[in-house]
Formats: sequence, structure tokens, C-alpha cells
Amino acid sequence: MENKLIRFDWAMKKILRHKANFDVLEGFLSELLRFDVRIESILESESNKGDLYDKYNRVDILVRSQKGELMLVEVQQDSEIDYFQRMLFGVSKLVTEYIKEGEAYGSIKKIFSINIVYFGLGQGEDYIYEFEGNFVGLHRKDLLLPTFSQKKAFGIEQVGDLFPKYYILKVNNFDDVARNSLDEWIFFLKNSEVKNEFRAKGLEKAKEKLRYENLSESDKQAYLRSLENQRLGISLEKSKEFEITYETLLEVARKMIGLGLDNATILESTQLSEEQIENLRQNL
Repeated sequence: MENKLIRFDWAMKKILRHKANFDVLEGFLSELLRFDVRIESILESESNKGDLYDKYNRVDILVRSQKGELMLVEVQQDSEIDYFQRMLFGVSKLVTEYIKEGEAYGSIKKIFSINIVYFGLGQGEDYIYEFEGNFVGLHRKDLLLPTFSQKKAFGIEQVGDLFPKYYILKVNNFDDVARNSLDEWIFFLKNSEVKNEFRAKGLEKAKEKLRYENLSESDKQAYLRSLENQRLGISLEKSKEFEITYETLLEVARKMIGLGLDNATILESTQLSEEQIENLRQNL
């Protein structure tokens, strides 16, 4: 533990919200978004109030950049079938939370939704996915562009520049080979480790500020509890998967018994023990 850095999600909850540590998060966002990000403030929203990590195994942080953009960074450990919809809901809620009543719609700033997930979200083998919508003509396939006045008023080149931009980082798909500076950040997100040769923006600061030994004694205990809760959650999920698999094998064995197949055939197909198969025969 002494040589390893604390996890990024836990750091988001406890450490990265402090102005003195903005440079760590700025480095990560700059590498991912491919332009330099300077954080003006960390905001509160309904989605990130309170200590949600231990209960829901998730944590998020909401950033306002110096340009006024809103950047919602969320880490999710547990699989959720409706996670895509939750991404959409989170961004929609930000639009309504951060526009004042009576304020012109033109004051709405760009929103970036950055989702770091440690489960198999959707189908895909890559570890970084980027989405940015634009309007394409149904018949002519032409791109709907802003007028000159709109470009000048809002500082955009495409209509899509006004709309939310989503990123999904499927951390577990990363093969631990850092091919560029963004990969160095993905390596850290997956392994809580920064190699000496890494040069990505913000990682040197992360290496300096996110050391376990730099935590107070109370924060050390809280961090260790969070790791234990996470391990417990993973164990429970695996237990559920095993129960489902085992019940499926039992059902297959019952059907094979019903077909009159012998124990040896059933054992080979299901890997159940002969005693388990005999018990099933007696209970049918």
C-alpha cells in the first residue's frame, strides 16, 4: 500500500475537490479532451451530493472550466443495464440546474460527460469511446451548419458544438500497454500506479498528491474501508453469477434425467458430482 497511489474515484470524493489539487483533474481532462482545461470551480449538483460511493459504488464530480463548460466526470463500478439512459439523464439535469430562470437559452454552455466504467458496458472491445452528435439531412445527407451570426454569437463552427459530448472509458478493456499520454492516464485509472517514465499532463501531480501515506489517519481508515466494501461487492456479484450458473446446470441435469440419460453422460455434460445427480433423481 505504501508504494501505491490511492484510487482515482476515491481521490475525486475526498481530495480532488480542493482547489490546491485541481491540477491533477485538469491534467486528466486535458489529455482526454485534447485541449488544455483550466478548472474555475467544482460545483454541487443533486447527483453528487453526499457520500454515495460506499452505498452505490459510484462517485462523480462536476467541474466548471474557465470557459464556462460543464464537465461531469463519473466513475461506476457496478454493472447497470440502463447506464446509457443515466448518462442522458445526468446531462439533461445539468442543463436545467445551471440555467437561471428567465435567462436566455444562448447562455447554456457546452457539457462534457466523461464516464469511467469498470464493467462491460455495451458491446465493444475498445477502451475509449467518444460521441458527438450533429444533424445530417435524411435525404441529401448534408450537414446542418450554423449561420454566420450563430457562429459569431456562440463561438462555434458546427451545430454539434453546442450539444453535449460523451466519453466512455471502459477501463477493464485496457491491455496495460501505454502507447500515448492518454493511455498513461488509463493505466493509472486501472492500476492506481504511475510509472516513472510517464509524462501525461497531471500524472506527476497525481503521483505527488495521491500517495496513500499522505492521507490523514482517519482518511486512511476510510480509504481502506472503501476498498473492503468494493471487494465485498465484487465477491457478492460473483456469488450471484455462480448461483445463476449452478441453477442452470441443475435444470439441465433434471432435463437429462427426464430423457433417461445415465449418470456418466449427465456428469460429463454438467460437471456435477454423481452424488448431486443422484440427489436430483431421488427428488424428481
